[in-house]
Amino acid sequence: VLQSSNSLKASYEDWLLTYGLSVSPFHLRWQTALFNRQFYSWGRWKPKFLYLWFSVGMVFGIIAMFGSVILLGKTLLQTLAQMLTEAPGAQNDRMLQVVVSVASSDLCLRAVPGVNLPVSQLTYFFSAILVSGVIHEVGHGVAAIREQVRFNGFGIFIFIVYPGAFVDLFTTHLQLISPVQQLRIFCAGRVWHNFVLGVASFMVLFLLPAILFPFYYTGVGALVTEVAEDSPANGPRGLFVGDLVTSLQDCPVYNVEDWNSCLGDISEKSQVGYCVSAATLQQLSFPARVYRRLDGTVECCSNNSLTDICFSYSNKLDSHLYACLPARKVIEAGKVCRTNQDCHKDFVPSFCVTPSLENQTRLIRVKHPPHIDMLYVGHPMHLQYTVSLSSFVPRQNFLSIDLPVVIETFCKYLISLSGALAVINAVPCFALDGQWILNSFLEATLSSLIVEKPNRELLGFLILLAGSALLAANVALGLWMVTAR
Repeated sequence: VLQSSNSLKASYEDWLLTYGLSVSPFHLRWQTALFNRQFYSWGRWKPKFLYLWFSVGMVFGIIAMFGSVILLGKTLLQTLAQMLTEAPGAQNDRMLQVVVSVASSDLCLRAVPGVNLPVSQLTYFFSAILVSGVIHEVGHGVAAIREQVRFNGFGIFIFIVYPGAFVDLFTTHLQLISPVQQLRIFCAGRVWHNFVLGVASFMVLFLLPAILFPFYYTGVGALVTEVAEDSPANGPRGLFVGDLVTSLQDCPVYNVEDWNSCLGDISEKSQVGYCVSAATLQQLSFPARVYRRLDGTVECCSNNSLTDICFSYSNKLDSHLYACLPARKVIEAGKVCRTNQDCHKDFVPSFCVTPSLENQTRLIRVKHPPHIDMLYVGHPMHLQYTVSLSSFVPRQNFLSIDLPVVIETFCKYLISLSGALAVINAVPCFALDGQWILNSFLEATLSSLIVEKPNRELLGFLILLAGSALLAANVALGLWMVTAR
């Protein structure tokens, strides 16, 4: 609109030029020379060290280029095989799934905002992308200055909603240097520096308990940081922010990993029972109508009861007995058991009573002292998904319980996205770093074997075409796997 105005067009374009801005549909770009002196300072710092640093990055980038092709090829075959099966395997079975330039594996993260990335995680996601992009371009810029290529400026852009960074190098200088020098520059970005960023983030994540030790302690339980409003753990006798969970059933909880592991074990194993003496059982139980649910399990309590649960047990004469009992009294009075044999003590007749619940539903006792134990009835995974916890407990009340979680989450995103971008940018594909790495690699290695430069360029074009098709196939199938299933 401003450019179509005769009176405003000139002043608008002058204003953009003055501030280094460029605006186009879905794309906003800012470039500046303010950081040039800092870039030149970095590029001239310890030349021998930088030479060794970028030479190692060059070797890594070349290895990553070949490795990324093998990885994408194997991923494509695995994805196609999974699509042809009637029962798809778990997502973790795939080594890599590329979705809009973001990879998914045990190291990388599969994330599409609005599809399978929660809104609450968008800040981490875009911040990690921006940091990865800045580190990428700083690597290119410093390597270029080290190789005597003129550096014109540094900038940041936003494409649709994705942030990024770029450096402006003098193209003529870049074309005049040797192919090996070009490789050091091209490999210094996302392939090498993003890999280093991912490793550094992993080290911070690994050493975080030691780093935060003066302010937070660990190994005493899982601290509740958030309980979703629709969580079954929400309520007057549920979990609250600041509660410290120390055990689930008979499974001790010392950190978040234990919490997840205990819930996984509880979900996979059969429901545990509780020891109740014969006298107590006779005293607490009351006559109730017994009927079978649709899944074949038995219910013997009124549907309106919020405190009683149907328990099953067996004696020497009958192995299918049921009693409607007050859950809290049963659980707090007896120890955990699997069979009646576990309850024999002091020659007092006792039974192992087990909650008669629907399939996959569990009765879980959650200890969070000094509060009264929470009794949860439902699927264990619902508890896992709706309660957020931290392994870090503040030493002082004024310390934030969210700070360690923020650091942990951001490090995980940096590891995921930096690793993903390092893999993707190493692919010999048009418009990615892999294109320039491949061209320089062919010039450096095949000049004596393929004398004619047009022939080398044709070979490079065919390889880039195959790499682009391979990446595009992974992106297309990755999108389909995320959105269609």
